[in-house]
Amino acid sequence: MTIDPALLDRFAAIVGAAHALRQADDIAPYQEEPRGLFGGVTPLVLRPGSVDEVSRIMALASETGTPIVPQGGNTGLVGGQMPDENGEEIVLSLSRLNRIREIDTSSNTATVEAGVVLQVLQEAAAEKDRLFPLALGSQGSCQIGGNLSSNAGGVGALAYGTARDLCLGVEVVLPTGEVFDDLRKLKKDNTGYDLKDLFVGGEGTLGIITAAVVRLFPMPRGRELAWVALSSPEDALALFAMANDRAGGGLTAFELIERTPLAFTLAHVPGTSDPLAEAHPWYVMLEISSGRSAEDARASMEDLLTGAYEAGLVADAAIAQNETQAASFRHLRESMSEAQRPEGGSIKHDISVPVAAIPAFIARAGEAVQAVSPGCRVVCFGHMGDGNLHYNISQPVGADKRDYLALYRPMNDAVHAIVRDLGGSFSAEHGIGRMKRDELIATQPAIATDLMRRVKRAFDPAGIMNPGKVI
Repeated sequence: MTIDPALLDRFAAIVGAAHALRQADDIAPYQEEPRGLFGGVTPLVLRPGSVDEVSRIMALASETGTPIVPQGGNTGLVGGQMPDENGEEIVLSLSRLNRIREIDTSSNTATVEAGVVLQVLQEAAAEKDRLFPLALGSQGSCQIGGNLSSNAGGVGALAYGTARDLCLGVEVVLPTGEVFDDLRKLKKDNTGYDLKDLFVGGEGTLGIITAAVVRLFPMPRGRELAWVALSSPEDALALFAMANDRAGGGLTAFELIERTPLAFTLAHVPGTSDPLAEAHPWYVMLEISSGRSAEDARASMEDLLTGAYEAGLVADAAIAQNETQAASFRHLRESMSEAQRPEGGSIKHDISVPVAAIPAFIARAGEAVQAVSPGCRVVCFGHMGDGNLHYNISQPVGADKRDYLALYRPMNDAVHAIVRDLGGSFSAEHGIGRMKRDELIATQPAIATDLMRRVKRAFDPAGIMNPGKVI
């Protein structure tokens, strides 16, 4: 079954021929996602340039029962932004809604449209001596609407929270075409249900975020970044406790990294170099920030590392001596996902557990994945400070990639069973999308699934809003 060409013409007329993509070459980038796991087919990509155009598109979609798939920067990893394979869903790209409407330094807020690229917002805030702390490896191409719809996390979540914590208000086009304007700057507002939080993290299943008010912070006067070598996750946990005690709110990043992902990055990412003279089994990349001065941040970092050396927690460490070196440390961490590609098939897990349970998880999961695929290589790194690890498993050396990837489900089952036993989550910051929908339904309490379905029916009774995702 295909969409009537006459109906496609009606949709195209809303945005104009130049912004209604129908040719295969033009549509192709919107049907492909970063990991190549979720194929999709669409007869039309709409690129509206205003909220009014989005509203008219959704009103027509509601009238005709046409499914709509919102898409931002197309960096999602669970298939939430992909149309299905039937060719009956229209992709709606938010990339032209890319204005920064306002930066308010008195309220410490920015009002931005959904298509604003994350890095563009970071740079615009910095020009006003403000920090927008959401930081992701894909920040050069991911967009604010997608960040909010997936409740993105990233390196800064330890100190500043996830995208949901950074959002004060939203503008949303509902499946009916109605516009919900809730672009408020208030940090305190107890007037009824917090409706915005249904859309933040909703993955476009309840409505389309077209703009948002997000929180900004005073730019730190000092930021010190260190690359620290340790012998075990237990030592990393002890270092984290010490960093919390000594730096408090000044601890703005704490990333745990196993040697394997660092080795992959050094081998496959040009221009990278090992921060330390010798190899070690585990590392932490940590950042301490100060609102007072660079000297204060440096003193806090030196005090922490001195204490850690004396306690026998740290084998070696390097403090970035300038911003160039700090950028090189960050680049190492941000390149670790991409560096796995040349090593063959990779089965990925985006999990979270209580911080205190991280060493136990790593020990138990290491045994479990070897039982599924003997000789597989654990590629563990992530945001230890908030309990979120990217626990990825690369294929054994010399294995057949197709055969290895056929183990995706049993590998997920083995890892996620440990996560559940430790009171964790199998989706920490990447969302549910298509990839994890069935597992969500199978493992969460039946009442939670029922409540989610009630919410979905209330907002989207026709079932046209990003169907087949989340629930």
